[in-house]
Amino acid sequence: MKKLSLLLIIVFIIASCRSQELIRPGDTLEVAFEKAYSLYEEERWRDAANAFETVISIGRGTDFGQNAQYYLAESHFNNRQYLLAASEYERYSQSHPNSQRRQEVDFKAALSYYNLSPRYNIDQTQTHRAIEQFRLFLARYPNSERISEVSDKIDELRNKLARKNFEAAEFYMRTNRYNAAAIYYDIVIDRYPESDFAEQALVRQIDAYIQYASNSVTARQEERYQKAVESYEKYLELFPRGENRSRAEDLYDRAVEALARFSTEADEETVTASS
Repeated sequence: MKKLSLLLIIVFIIASCRSQELIRPGDTLEVAFEKAYSLYEEERWRDAANAFETVISIGRGTDFGQNAQYYLAESHFNNRQYLLAASEYERYSQSHPNSQRRQEVDFKAALSYYNLSPRYNIDQTQTHRAIEQFRLFLARYPNSERISEVSDKIDELRNKLARKNFEAAEFYMRTNRYNAAAIYYDIVIDRYPESDFAEQALVRQIDAYIQYASNSVTARQEERYQKAVESYEKYLELFPRGENRSRAEDLYDRAVEALARFSTEADEETVTASS
């Protein structure tokens, strides 16, 4: 019985302490903010977010309300609720465009979308959104100390998009849909020429056109071998010292050899017709 009584006393004390953390009717705006910030310092992100929302609702238009809006976004970010964080950072920027925190908030909004960017083989909507937000950051803050970091993140995200298209092209190659493969390789080359996949994509495109030609009806083969030659010429222009140049040259030789046969056949037909 004594143990039960002691337990009840401990529970009551804990409950009383916790009740002091909750924002109650009659609390001043300052007290409400201090309670919310105390939860934030304790890294109780969800509780802090709820408390800051209360501060915002009663303190809109005040310094406490502005600070609560910032810490609400931070609470969501620290709790890895990045979509909520991005929304709150953006709301802060819209409501307080001249705030000294504006640059940091815009960066964290973009970083939230960056953290939402999934593996390359999943829908890349958030990746595109992150790139868009980082580019806006570069335009707004050209002298920021974060320029290099932001540029690196954009390159990383674009490389992911390049890989997604490259792997799609590889799938079409494996399933003998060579024209579709060539189209997706072209997306990598044209949209992401700086990516890790661009050079290899161009070599693979040469191969795709050769495979496409060799599996086509005779009447369409010549033009498709010619596309392989054009891809090789583009390769020389973009990657004159590329790691895969030897492979590109081998493929080019195959395309030229095939085209030579068409020239020979055309010459023979001309001779026959004139005889």
